[in-house]
Amino acid sequence: MKNLGTLYLIPVMLGDNPADEVLPLKVARVIELIDTYVVENSKMARKFIKAIVPTKSQPSLQLFELNKHTDTREIHTFIQPLLEGKNMGLMSDAGCPGVADPGAVVVKLAHEKGIKVVPLVGPSSILLSLMASGMNGQSFTFNGYLPIDKSEKKNWLKNLEKWSYERNQSQIFIETPYRNNQLLDEMIQILHPNTLLCIACDITLPTELIQTKPMRLWKKNKPDLHKRPCIFILHKM
Repeated sequence: MKNLGTLYLIPVMLGDNPADEVLPLKVARVIELIDTYVVENSKMARKFIKAIVPTKSQPSLQLFELNKHTDTREIHTFIQPLLEGKNMGLMSDAGCPGVADPGAVVVKLAHEKGIKVVPLVGPSSILLSLMASGMNGQSFTFNGYLPIDKSEKKNWLKNLEKWSYERNQSQIFIETPYRNNQLLDEMIQILHPNTLLCIACDITLPTELIQTKPMRLWKKNKPDLHKRPCIFILHKM
């Protein structure tokens, strides 16, 4: 039986900070040995690889793009090198692949084919935010993006607040960065004044902001979150 390759899940920095501040040496060692990758954006992936291993030959790289424009019928072909015995890397544009990231479908395919999957240590904005929030890290839910429609979003926020209280569960979610300020205004209007909200913004960067306080205090001092990557966590006690 032919040997199968290994799929390495490669973490990426959350911003333009030095790699050695957030990534272990093993990430560079793996990248040195792998030429084939599934990525969200080829240009960003090449920039990252060059930053981590400057001596690596860029022409030798084979990159498969997996994003919202990818034809789903093509995805199964991405793992062909693995089936032929080559090791591959999977990376997101930022953070850990497979978590709030389209790469999860490739990981699923790998498991179906009996391919070994190896996750590498790196920054996850979701976990770093929860760690720093002071909220319940024993029970939590990541809800992804909230609905765009204002009425639906209001219902979602009220439900998240309700579930956090009934289940004693931290509720984590995100928003498109250019709508962050609008979301904060909506939460101030909709949520109970004593409901706790953690805003974790620009994680691992020099401009990092991580604060947890009741909605009534956020109302008095609103930060400017426009176009800044944020994680929001709420919990009604």
